Amino acid sequence: MVDSVRAWRPAVAGIAEVLHAEWRSHAYPAHTHDTWTLLLVDDGLIGYDLDRHGHAAEPAAITLLPPHVVHDGHPATERGFRKRVVYLDEDVLGAELIGAAVDGPTITDDALRRAAYRLDQALVERDDVEAEGRLALVTERLRWHLTGRRSGHADPQRDVARRARERFDADPVGAGLSEVASALGVSTAHLVRSFTHSYGIPPHRYLIGRRLDLARRRLLDGDDAAGVALATGFYDQAHLTRHFRRLLATTPGRYQRGA
Repeated sequence: MVDSVRAWRPAVAGIAEVLHAEWRSHAYPAHTHDTWTLLLVDDGLIGYDLDRHGHAAEPAAITLLPPHVVHDGHPATERGFRKRVVYLDEDVLGAELIGAAVDGPTITDDALRRAAYRLDQALVERDDVEAEGRLALVTERLRWHLTGRRSGHADPQRDVARRARERFDADPVGAGLSEVASALGVSTAHLVRSFTHSYGIPPHRYLIGRRLDLARRRLLDGDDAAGVALATGFYDQAHLTRHFRRLLATTPGRYQRGA
């Protein structure tokens, strides 16, 4: 392994920072964060103390470290470790769950682990709408674990999905998952489940499709691809191109020239 660190602050409410690191021998000293630390280990093993109790973070599980609680970290083997960390604002899970996280920072849940990796991937690709939906499902599942599985899951409601789709169709660029969920009086996670159950597609993917519809029309009208990307809700032209390739196996420029 070669030591490396990459970090950035995404434009997604509730996420303070994302960090990817690869360390062979680095041991970081005891410290605290004012955020929740959602830790994914890609390779290796990390030994750490949390509130003066020893633990290990490994690839098969998720590690969740609470805010304001002292912890450290070091490679537990000679090969070092590679990790991804998503730092969540304290109010995303709530201070009332800190004690439960201190008691059980290791969460073995394959579905949650896959969901957390999908969240990280959406953040890497700067798909903020997708990341917003992924975050809602991840935090709901984390809360489900921390509260002893008392929260349960509400049944999907077709009416919620229908009204959400109407809002997405009316304003594909301005509509955000959390804003629409709030307007409908439901949680973002509930909106994601209801929409996916009703239409067979997650709301972020539906919204991207509607934005691509707008982008295609503007491109055929002769608008500049960079301007089209920003006007239709994409982070930048590269973001638009990535989704264009996924849908049409071509780039916005080629699509426009083909007209």
